[in-house]
Amino acid sequence: AEMTFEEGCNRYLEDCRRRNLRDGTIRHYRQSYDQFYRYFDPDMPLKLFNKEQYEKYVVYLRDTMKNDVSINSYLRDLITTMHFLMNEGFVEQFRMRSIRVDAHSVETYTEDELVRLLKKPNIKTCKYMEYQCWVITNFLFSTGVRQRSLIHIKIKDVDFDMNTVRINVTKNRKPLIVPLNKTMGNILREFLKHRQHQSEEDFLFSNVFGQQLTKSTSYAMLYGYNKGRGVERTGIHRYRHTFAKQWILSGGNVVSL
Repeated sequence: AEMTFEEGCNRYLEDCRRRNLRDGTIRHYRQSYDQFYRYFDPDMPLKLFNKEQYEKYVVYLRDTMKNDVSINSYLRDLITTMHFLMNEGFVEQFRMRSIRVDAHSVETYTEDELVRLLKKPNIKTCKYMEYQCWVITNFLFSTGVRQRSLIHIKIKDVDFDMNTVRINVTKNRKPLIVPLNKTMGNILREFLKHRQHQSEEDFLFSNVFGQQLTKSTSYAMLYGYNKGRGVERTGIHRYRHTFAKQWILSGGNVVSL
């Protein structure tokens, strides 16, 4: 059968759904495919995809994009998709390589920035969202959890008796029990007195309507919070790196980290 390039990509997406990959992963592939279609004709017979086509595409990306990390991201998605189609017998077998990328260390928040970001606002005069951002900032710095994990935490997941929080949504799909230090526990206790929730099934952190945060909303909230504190650098994942750095500097061991 004359399967087209687009049909081959869609076939891989169907396989992703069969393997129960996360919706975010599937959306990521769809975004990559939109980029592929700028170069490859979606109606091109899939059997015409070969090593020469791939190498020309690498050159095209190098000419049109300046970020090597982004280039490699697209190439990895294409390689993964085509390896699947090779195994299915729709594309001839050949080796594909991504490009070499220089490693860059991720900058962490400085001591001065942390002092500004962790300074408690006046609860009587500040807006609720600023207060919640302060709580989230402390939570991220105290636990090092990922953004996706953060927005899925429910009130019932916080155990004040054991000073822990249960993280049910993780990258590897294995739940975690994360300890809370005394300061963070007190911050959450106070926060829940102000958080107008209906039940313990509600999400710990919410948007202005009391609903679950999205990735974009949580990023925008903390971006504005950082700017308001005079901190130009932002990024939720930056707290994860900062947490790891502070853990080591405080005498923590790498294995536990």
